[in-house]
Formats: sequence, C-alpha cells, structure tokens
Amino acid sequence: MAKRTIVTMPGDGIGRIVLPEALRVLRAVGFDAEFVHGDVGWEFWCNEGNALPERTIKLLEEHKIGLFGAITSKPKDKAEAELDPALKGKGYVYYSPIVTMRQHFNLDICIRPCRSFPGNPLNFIRRKGDGFEEPKVDVVIFRQNTECLYAGVEWTNPPAEVRRALETHKKMKAFAHVPSEDMAISLRIFTRPACQRIIRAAFDYARQHGYKSVTICEKPNVVRETSGMMELEAKKIAAEYPDIQLWSVNIDAMMMWMTKNPEDYGVIVSGNMFGDIVSDGFAGLVGGLGFAYSANIGPEVAVFEPTHGSAPKYERLSPSIVNPIAMIMAAAMMLDYIGEKEKADRIERAVAKVVAEGKVRTYDMLRLPGGPDVFRHGAVSTQEMTDAIIAAL
Repeated sequence: MAKRTIVTMPGDGIGRIVLPEALRVLRAVGFDAEFVHGDVGWEFWCNEGNALPERTIKLLEEHKIGLFGAITSKPKDKAEAELDPALKGKGYVYYSPIVTMRQHFNLDICIRPCRSFPGNPLNFIRRKGDGFEEPKVDVVIFRQNTECLYAGVEWTNPPAEVRRALETHKKMKAFAHVPSEDMAISLRIFTRPACQRIIRAAFDYARQHGYKSVTICEKPNVVRETSGMMELEAKKIAAEYPDIQLWSVNIDAMMMWMTKNPEDYGVIVSGNMFGDIVSDGFAGLVGGLGFAYSANIGPEVAVFEPTHGSAPKYERLSPSIVNPIAMIMAAAMMLDYIGEKEKADRIERAVAKVVAEGKVRTYDMLRLPGGPDVFRHGAVSTQEMTDAIIAAL
C-alpha cells in the first residue's frame, strides 16, 4: 500500500512549535507517512496578499488530509497596514485562512471533543457538602463550520440595494433614521441541508460511541428563523434514533449549566458562532486551550488542529514553554479518522498516563503565568512533555 501523505501547515506563532512535536509522536507510534509542508499564515498575507496561497489549496486537493497549527489574524486596519507596500491599493482583502479553508473545501462538520483526563490539575471541580468533587466531563461538540455569522456576508455602509432589500422586513423600521454610513450589518445564514448534515453526523457519532443524548444548543426563542431551523430539523432526524434522547438548551443557559452539571451532557450540536462559544466553555472545564483540539471534516478533505491561537509572544522563548497536548491529540484524532484507530488509542492512553502520573507538567498545568522563569517553578518544556508522551507509548 502506498504511504499516506499528510499536508502539514504550521502557520504562525506557536503553531510552528507544536506541530513538529505532534509529528514526533506520530513517528514514534509507528505511523509511516509522508509529510509535505503547506504555506499558510500571516507572512504570506503580508508578502503575497493571501494568507492561504493557491499552492497550499492544491496540496490539500491532492492529498485530502491536513494538520494545521495556528494562525495570527488581525483587524482590517492592521492587516492593511502590514501588507507589502507594493500590494497596497490593489484590492487585496485579508481573510482568515482557516475560515477560508473551511468554506473552500466545505469542511462543514467541526468536531471538538472536551474530555477530562484524570489527574489533570486544571479539571473542573465543584463544592459538595463540606468537600469538593471532580465530575467526569465527556462532551463532544458538533459545530456547523461554514455558515452562520462566519459566512462573511456583511457590510459596513451597506449598498443601497442591500438596504432596500433589508427594509422589506418590518423590524428594520427601528433603524430607518440611521444613515447607511453609520451602519454595519452581518447576516446569520443557516441552510437546511447543512443543518441536516451536522445533526445526522452528531446522532451517528452518539450511537457509535455510546452517548445517550444529543443536545441542540441554540437560541430559538429569540433567533427564531435560524436557530428554529436547526431545532426543527433535529426533531425530524431524532425520530430515526429512538435510542438517543434529543435535548434542547439555549446557549446562554448552557453557559450556566456547564458549570453546574457538565457530566449530564454528551453530544452537543450548534451553529457556527454558538458552537465556537460552547466548545471554548467546555474546553475550560477540561484544561483549557492546551487540551482543546478539533476536526474540520468535509465530503473529501479533512483538517485537524488545536483550537488555541498563535500566541506569538511565546514563539521566541527558548526552551519553549507551550503545552503540545492539544496538537498531539489533534494528530491522534486524524489517525482515528483515517482508520488508524489502534495508533490513535495508544497516543490517547500515553497522554492520559503522563497527565495522571503528574510528574511532567507544562506551565499552564501548574497555573503559572507564562514566561521564561516557569522552569524554576517545576514546569517542563514543550519538548520534554512530548518526550514523556513518547516514553509512555
């Protein structure tokens, strides 16, 4: 059988640090593959006017599987200011490369596991009587990845034809006195096929992995049309899965319930914006960004990534202090997706063993402020954490 080829896209900041650590673990577990580099990130925006060059898109089209590190995104004015002077005034507009990647390849299913590792000092605890308890958190968020507010259909100073169209809705009367130049508009767009696809994927995952419930986390009592469509389609599809309960919780209520009884929830489905919010909330219960990872899955292409940002202030620290576990678990998730489940399980068990033993902890696991002096307080480097995980294999 020919070797699998994986497109590696370190991106910016600490993405360039943690992705090589994940590759070390993949090689150590015996995953025999070719890794080809894909250009992506801020420097390519500055120098080429495109943070996701066409050559990288071609690599993903050819090889279908990508590992992504992190990217730096900045507001519109700062992006324009840092563009090469030779490119200014030529119509270049900055777009987040990971959002562009999701839309280009229709990576509409985002899966974000939020599972607590026993022994992690960052795990959520709560008071019980005169003591404390640590509930097990085992939640998997299915986030619709290409629509909602992230679709990018928005205007500042909307064109006259857009404004006329919007003013056919009676609620726009409240804004009739506002000049267009003082108005910014973003459209929240849901489509029925995309809702059906993410909901069905969530129910299939719940059945396959033994979860007893799927929860729709939206806001249909206020955002009636879009959240309402998601909830309506969920009710239809749930009839095909009588063994799995369908729950519905508003996004604001969920942010409360997750800190009261997170163990009650299994698989959660949300649109793009609310999915982003609820997945970060649950990630905070299981260790934060150093343990948060996700899959972006489309009909043909899949990209796996940690969900932390590029944290450029940490990139130049030597030794590196950042936690590589999120990137390593993203790589394990990739293995599971391509049918290498035994290797994926070995990596997860190795991470769990290192965390449970508690002898090797990065600065975030020790609740230290980031900086070069964390090693004096017992923190290990990025590379030492990876060494421990490889040894545990």
